[in-house]
Amino acid sequence: MFELIKAGGWLMLPILACSVAAMAICFERLWFLKKDRILPVGLLAEVFELIRSEEMTPERLRGIAEGSPLGTIIVAGVRNARHGREVMKDSIEEAAHQVIHEMERYLNSLGTIAAITPLLGLLGTVIGMIKVFTEIMIQGTGNANVLAGGISEALITTAAGLSIAIPALAMHRYLQRRVHTLVLTMEQEAVKLVEVLHDERDDTL
Repeated sequence: MFELIKAGGWLMLPILACSVAAMAICFERLWFLKKDRILPVGLLAEVFELIRSEEMTPERLRGIAEGSPLGTIIVAGVRNARHGREVMKDSIEEAAHQVIHEMERYLNSLGTIAAITPLLGLLGTVIGMIKVFTEIMIQGTGNANVLAGGISEALITTAAGLSIAIPALAMHRYLQRRVHTLVLTMEQEAVKLVEVLHDERDDTL
């Protein structure tokens, strides 16, 4: 492995740095975006039960809000329910914007890594080929080792860049889709909350 990195030239360093960053982002986002962590099962029903029994205290509201992103949105709605439907919806939307921002954190960085690593590999290819042609001009085509070194550098950086970009792009699309799916579910839960608290449908889940 070290020999490949050495053969690829100095551009292998930023490519490897991109690889480490992409792996860190993927593992962190996969942990953060676990469904049970974002959408705790039965949370909305628990909130309704606390409201019915008049056991919803500021401490419990704070605990629910800090427990999950869905809890943050639900608590924003509950705290503003008495101000009317529109105010409640606005507060839910404001909380949702913050939650979605947190859920999408680092995804732009992952997309950027997926975009620039092939370009770094291409730059390595260009630099390697420039070295090859420079050596041809100086020494002619007789020194095969020198020519092979330049070509090797060109091919290694290209392969390394693509090897990082392809899985990074796939994970970027996957994580974006996961965020989208979780957001849709949170929207459905928020609609239930608004409708039930404003008596616009049966209080059943």
